[in-house]
Amino acid sequence: MRILIIEDETAASENLIAMLQEIDGTIEILQVLESVQQTVRWLSSNPAPDLIFMDIHLSDGSAFTLFQQIEIKTPVVFTTAYDQYALEAFSVNSVDYLLKPIKTAELERALNKFRQWNRTDMAGYLERMLKMAPNHVAQEYTTSLLVPVRDKLVPVSMDEISCIYSTERKTQLYLKDGRSMAYNKSLDSIIVTLDPQRFYRANKQFIVARDSVKELVIWFDSRLLISMDVEIPEPLFVSKNKAADFKTWLTTT
Repeated sequence: MRILIIEDETAASENLIAMLQEIDGTIEILQVLESVQQTVRWLSSNPAPDLIFMDIHLSDGSAFTLFQQIEIKTPVVFTTAYDQYALEAFSVNSVDYLLKPIKTAELERALNKFRQWNRTDMAGYLERMLKMAPNHVAQEYTTSLLVPVRDKLVPVSMDEISCIYSTERKTQLYLKDGRSMAYNKSLDSIIVTLDPQRFYRANKQFIVARDSVKELVIWFDSRLLISMDVEIPEPLFVSKNKAADFKTWLTTT
C-alpha cells in the first residue's frame, strides 16, 4: 500500500509512520508534505497514492481548500486534534476520521476499512469527490488589497508587497518601499486568493513574494533561512519538509 502523509507537525508525522509500519511492514510512505501549496504541486506531478492521511490544519491553511484547487481521486483519512471538524470531514466522504493523539487500534480500523472497499465503494467515493473538483476555468487572482487607513480604504497593489506577516493579534503588509501597513485578514484567507506562482506561504507567520526573496541560507537542521528585500520583524525560516518545494517554487517559472 502506497501512502501519502500530509501533516505539518514533524512529531505527529513520525509517530504516524512508525504506527503504520508496525501495523503493516509492507506499507510504503511516498512522501510527507506539510502545506496546501506543497500538496497541490506534489499531486500534480506524481502518480496518485493508494491512500492519503491528511491533517486538517496545515501550515498554510485548512486542508479543505485543497479540494477547491485540485481534483483528488485518492481516498483520504483525515486526522486532527479538533473534533469539531469531524462533521465537515465526513461531509467530503473520507475513508475515516482519526482524532489526535491517534491510537493504534483506530488506525488499524481505518486501514482495514479501506482494504475492505470494493469497486462499487471506490466508484461511489470517486463520484462524490468529483463533485468537489474545481471547474477547469482560468482562476482570477487578487491584484490588490484594500487596506483600511483611518476612515478610508486604500488599494495596495500586490506588486508593491514584499511579504505578509501575521501573529495571533495582527497582520502586517511589508511593502517594497520599506513601509508596513496593518491589514485585517488572516493569512489563511489571504493565501487562497493569491497567484501561487508569485506568492508562497513559507510558514505560519509569512507569505512571501517570489521577486522579494534575496537569498537562502541552509540552516544547521536543514531548514532554510530566507533573506528578504525589506526588513522583517523576525527571522523567516522554511522547514526541512518544505525546503525542497520552496526551492522548486522559487526557481520554476
